[in-house]
Amino acid sequence: MIDLEAVVALRAVATNGSVAAAADSLGFTPSAVSQQIKRLERGTRIALLERVGRGVVLTDAGRHLVTSSATVLADLERIEADLHLAGGGSGSGGAERRVTGEVRIGAFSTAVRGILVDVLPRLRDEHPELRVPLRESEPWETIALVASGQRDLGIVHRWGGVALAMPEPLVETPLFTDVADVILRRDHPLAGRTELTPTDLADEEWIATFDSTICRQWLRRLFDGVSNAPRVVHESMEFENHLELVCAGLGVALVPRMGRPPLHPDLVGIPTVRPASTRGVSAVHRRSQADSPALQTVLDAIRGSLAESGPLP
Repeated sequence: MIDLEAVVALRAVATNGSVAAAADSLGFTPSAVSQQIKRLERGTRIALLERVGRGVVLTDAGRHLVTSSATVLADLERIEADLHLAGGGSGSGGAERRVTGEVRIGAFSTAVRGILVDVLPRLRDEHPELRVPLRESEPWETIALVASGQRDLGIVHRWGGVALAMPEPLVETPLFTDVADVILRRDHPLAGRTELTPTDLADEEWIATFDSTICRQWLRRLFDGVSNAPRVVHESMEFENHLELVCAGLGVALVPRMGRPPLHPDLVGIPTVRPASTRGVSAVHRRSQADSPALQTVLDAIRGSLAESGPLP
């Protein structure tokens, strides 16, 4: 009998590219992941990983097992959801259904600050038998983690027309649209405007996230057709750092409203037009978990929190 936990470990190696990264995503030690895969190799009598330099890659058999196991793991998730539905009916007197289990979340940093810091404590209080561990990750990584079964629910964003590939096994649920403002010092010549175009900002020096991020891709798209822009001079992954750097007079930045702290009195935020800088925020989960009471409980809590908070300032 194939060890399904070991298959999940092998899938994590395939998704993350190394045993160490797989272990980090699963919450295990690299030694534990290696032992799981070795046990799987002994059980199947087939090599599933091979060493290349200092790393490992999947053999043809390993890749075949990862691909073939997707259907089996999805079926098991459906069975688990059905069991929860069958065994979790309302108690006597119409008592609310008891929600148990685990929903592992992956989310980008501003969603953690802007949504989940409110939702997770409420879930803990209302559903003490429901575990909701969180991992912060960029949208591309989150989608890969959910598709491979290492996370159950992802919160992702897509900026403007920047593509965000969604594998077929995933279901995407739009949540809301976030707006990003250009942050400038109050003494900046453009600070009195009510809106800004890329042409207005062509000569500015920028503070931005790393080149590999979706946010940076959008900043480049914003200046399509404007030569030599944007000129990024400082890079940081934290938007709070962007605000501090702008406050210090070191450039301007494009910062989303969700999860943004109140602006310092010396700063102003102005939206862009032609194009507007907006990002759609969505939840993603595997189709096989659509009937999971635990997952739907977490989704409902997220939607409820957003409805209560209303539109962002």
